[in-house]
Amino acid sequence: MQNKVLIHLMVPELASDFDVFIPVNELIWKIQLLLLKSVCDLSQIQMNQNLNYYLLNKDTNRIYNSNEIVIDTDIRNGTELLLLSKSLGE
Repeated sequence: MQNKVLIHLMVPELASDFDVFIPVNELIWKIQLLLLKSVCDLSQIQMNQNLNYYLLNKDTNRIYNSNEIVIDTDIRNGTELLLLSKSLGE
């Protein structure tokens, strides 16, 4: 599984967390959409997909730029990420 990393995703909006494999060769904005859809499917709760979401590294407090590729970031196996809506983060 060299082309994927296992992350721990926390979604404060749902008070839930998930362990998810994400591809390392995708852009962050695509990963955000993928995670949002996955979280909705796994939790069976509809999140407002019209809101803008961002990924935040729990340990470094880094907010990832939408146009970055995952492999060019510090996201590695075991990284803890928060999926936050911009309305909650502002």
